[in-house]
Amino acid sequence: MPFPLSHLLHFTPELILIVGFVVLMIVDLIRPLRRAAGILALVILAAAGVVAMFGWPGTSQTIFATYSHDPFALFFKVFFCLATIVAVLFSLASFKTDAEYYLLLVGSALGMSLLSGAHDLILLFLTIEMVSIPSYILAGVYRGQRSSGEAALKYVLYGAVSTGVMLFGMSLLYGLTGSTDFDLIRNHFLQGSSSPITLFLAMLLILAGIGYKVAMVPFHFWCPDVYEGAPTPITAFFSVAPKAAGFAALLRLTVTLLPRGWEAGWDWPMLFTLASAATMTLGNLAAIAQQNLKRLLAYSSIAHAGYLLMGFAAASDLGFQAVLFYLIVYLFMNYGAFFVVDIVSRKEGSELLRDFRGLGYRAPYVAAAFSIFLFSLVGLPPLAGFIGKFYLFGALIDQGMVPLAVIGVLNSVVSLWYYVKIIREMFLRDPLKPVPLLTGVGAKVLLLALMIPIFVMGVYWSPIIAVAGEAFQLVLP
Repeated sequence: MPFPLSHLLHFTPELILIVGFVVLMIVDLIRPLRRAAGILALVILAAAGVVAMFGWPGTSQTIFATYSHDPFALFFKVFFCLATIVAVLFSLASFKTDAEYYLLLVGSALGMSLLSGAHDLILLFLTIEMVSIPSYILAGVYRGQRSSGEAALKYVLYGAVSTGVMLFGMSLLYGLTGSTDFDLIRNHFLQGSSSPITLFLAMLLILAGIGYKVAMVPFHFWCPDVYEGAPTPITAFFSVAPKAAGFAALLRLTVTLLPRGWEAGWDWPMLFTLASAATMTLGNLAAIAQQNLKRLLAYSSIAHAGYLLMGFAAASDLGFQAVLFYLIVYLFMNYGAFFVVDIVSRKEGSELLRDFRGLGYRAPYVAAAFSIFLFSLVGLPPLAGFIGKFYLFGALIDQGMVPLAVIGVLNSVVSLWYYVKIIREMFLRDPLKPVPLLTGVGAKVLLLALMIPIFVMGVYWSPIIAVAGEAFQLVLP
């Protein structure tokens, strides 16, 4: 049946990304234009993000029968465009690459934007694959390096298994309900006509597939190896954008399919409680022994997935609002940490902890910026990371889940150990090479651009938390 023109207008950000993707394909074929691919990607992503912002807050409605146009989807469209813009800037400052590299980044942004609005199991599966396939290629973009190829291969193998598991869960859910539409599935289960055990198995398999995307324990095994082997700008991108896409899918699934007031169902907040505790504990404990900073930040990324899962365990408006806010904060502090690692590794040829000795003397600005990003990751005031964790812990306490909040606080203390270990190497150890580590103006500007929001949101966070609250409220069925 024909769809009204308004549906197409609501789809404008995705159309911009689609057209931009095609244009970048053409640019890749024309040798003189290839050098402008990075700038063109920035223009495409910025245009899509601005159009999505102008659509805020909008109204909640389903377009094309399977796609949600609501503030939740708009929030994540802007988030994904911003995260990909930072990845492009990071890449331009880091290394020279082909136009196809930026083509894949834009393609991944398109997949993530579509995923944020997926309101149907089939569309959800297709959009997850649209995010995953460019990621597999990007992980192996260093064709001449064995570690990059190994990272891509591991990513593909683990990804294939997780996709199969998730698809089997979706098939069970379809078999139970006879539909792939989220609303129809929810209405079916509200009638209590299906076995809770079968529903539990179906949702567990789906959550396992999405848990792989967010590096949730026990589906985290790929993360350290892939993060270490992939180019650092891509590692940073993986740690922020596809992970946020996984959480977006998880939010829409749990809120839409598993309403909190459904007494005939199973205790899914308890499942997230166990996953949260296990994920942040394993991530933090494993990070302590790491000497390679990309692996250390990979385990740190796993731990932060555990912190974000606390919002799901709380299963409250405040908890889900805290998840959205923390994702914004995490974007700036994690990109910043990886950018510093990239700056040093390009000069020293490795990402080992010993290469950061005396960085406070060799490059004071870079070392100070790294310290700010690390302290924010710990959650120390007056930085934005503290506000993010404050809301997550507050959501747990508001629901009477004090034990999980205590586990979260203890894990933050553990993380302080390995983050401070890096700062100690930078400021309290003599450098291996007593010569200045020079950085360009562009790199310093990008570091400053990543630091400013961390300070601003650490003292004036109310507008962002309000936006996060409005984005979540209007995803409720």
